[in-house]
Amino acid sequence: MQSEVNFLGRLSHPNLVKLLGYCWDDDELLLVYEFLPKGSLENHLFRRNPNIEPLSWNTRLKIAIGAARGLAFLHASEKQVIYRDFKASNILLDLNFNAKISDFGLAKLGPSGGQSHVTTRVMGTYGYAAPEYIATGHLYVKSDVYGFGVVLLEILTGMRALDTKRPTGQQNLVEWTKPLLSSKKKLKTIMDAKIVGQYSPKAAFQAAQLTVKCLEHDPKQRPSMKEVLEGLEAIEAIHEKSKESKTRNSYQSPRQRVVRV
Repeated sequence: MQSEVNFLGRLSHPNLVKLLGYCWDDDELLLVYEFLPKGSLENHLFRRNPNIEPLSWNTRLKIAIGAARGLAFLHASEKQVIYRDFKASNILLDLNFNAKISDFGLAKLGPSGGQSHVTTRVMGTYGYAAPEYIATGHLYVKSDVYGFGVVLLEILTGMRALDTKRPTGQQNLVEWTKPLLSSKKKLKTIMDAKIVGQYSPKAAFQAAQLTVKCLEHDPKQRPSMKEVLEGLEAIEAIHEKSKESKTRNSYQSPRQRVVRV
């Protein structure tokens, strides 16, 4: 909690949850955040409440872009901040489905003095944590990019990062689906059935390629969050272009037939 006050007390961005205040009560530190009525991305993607409507492709893309902006801001801040626990349950949503990154309890200041990483005790959530961090305790700025890739995969497939109810070989979402993301044909088999018909195949494939880059085993091979954000914005532009083209075509009057007598 002290970590949250330290970070959120000095960082402000539209895609980070606002810390409104805090107080000590005996030995407890109480934090007061802005109210985000739509709850978490996790609740919407995996619909714990059956009354929650499935998220559309447009909304999923909007949430991914908002979360990417928040992470890119943290990584570009004066003292780089590594968020360390990026997952669907930590992305909260306002009334308009704008994404706000919350829970800075595990955040760390990035490397200094020419170092490439921070060495720290391994903490976070299994399934989202980057392989180099789990193996060595070396935390890179790009360890966050891996976690973002896992969430992007959940957004595309509508499936949890880890699920023991799935068949053997499919329980770890990254291990199971990563080899399928580079084939347009195979990608169709894992895309969330609830958004079929809402996206252009080109946009979905580009999102899958971006996900693969984020999930690279070597952190040096992963894009920066700035590059990820640019990639997502380009995908959104493809979708908008495709939508405009469909609208234009639907309004065009059919050609008149020329009948020769």
